[in-house]
Amino acid sequence: MNKNKILKIGIVMDPICSIKIEKDSSFAILLEAQKRGHKIYYMEMNDLYLNGNNPCAKIRLMKVEKNKNKHFEFIKEIDSKLEKLDVILMRKDPPFDMEFIYATYILERAQKKGVLIINKPESLRDCNEKIFASEFPKFITDTLVTRKLSKIYKFWKNNKDIIIKPLDAMGGSQVFRIKENDSNFKVIADIMTNQEKKYCMVQNYLPSIKKHGDKRILIINGKVIPWCLSRIPQKGEIRANLAVGGIGNVQKLNNKDWEIAKYLSPILKEKGLLIVGIDIIGDKLTEINVTSPTCICEIESKKNISITGILIDGIEKKIYKKSL
Repeated sequence: MNKNKILKIGIVMDPICSIKIEKDSSFAILLEAQKRGHKIYYMEMNDLYLNGNNPCAKIRLMKVEKNKNKHFEFIKEIDSKLEKLDVILMRKDPPFDMEFIYATYILERAQKKGVLIINKPESLRDCNEKIFASEFPKFITDTLVTRKLSKIYKFWKNNKDIIIKPLDAMGGSQVFRIKENDSNFKVIADIMTNQEKKYCMVQNYLPSIKKHGDKRILIINGKVIPWCLSRIPQKGEIRANLAVGGIGNVQKLNNKDWEIAKYLSPILKEKGLLIVGIDIIGDKLTEINVTSPTCICEIESKKNISITGILIDGIEKKIYKKSL
């Protein structure tokens, strides 16, 4: 097998015309793939379809460039069976809704026809970014997933200071803190559960986020990246997400970070989750992000490490090994 073979790499993502190229991890991955001579093909969710048993899509051969004025160009557009591609990166941002799940069914058909799908469609469905962390109770903070107001109320009274958030969002969207004796408890809980019709996650508030931030640790193809991005909330804000103004600081993993990440890494790899971002506040695991983890650009810009290179190395190895 010629290890210099040009791969056909597809990506499903949000509209590329609206991304911020200096921060977008998907764009960084595309740049690295293109630098190695691979062909990249762009898709959005509504480009995917099934024709009988054949998973297909409108795919666009694309070139990318680190240029804010013109960061992409479509070379040609065709309707194609997805099995014509070697690999497809599923990088659509949440919300994790039924449309997202339907897309994973289509990608799973392509997987059965020999296409490498990253991350594995079955695991994208099974490993909800909020709930999945609860499989590792020795690492998580006090956590409740429910839609019953009475259970949320009891949790709040026991913990006094809590965070409540939806299971299907990202970027700090709809995250609320309810302090002890907060008169807004009922209205917040009503809204978050849609009056007991929608599940949400409740966790005790971790005050270490103020000083030490919410750390995003990347695990790529089972390899723990030794640098993380600590995201610290702005003054007067409870959320540390960069999307809502959190301040990022690249730092080394500490002993507890390594303990958690090394424990998780073989489990994630076994599940076909090759691009993962785990979130740690203090010494507690809070989320395991598997859909479209970010923070690659922020770490690469500060440290002499190519996270995208590690990813593409892993992709090439898998494809070449499969072809032997």
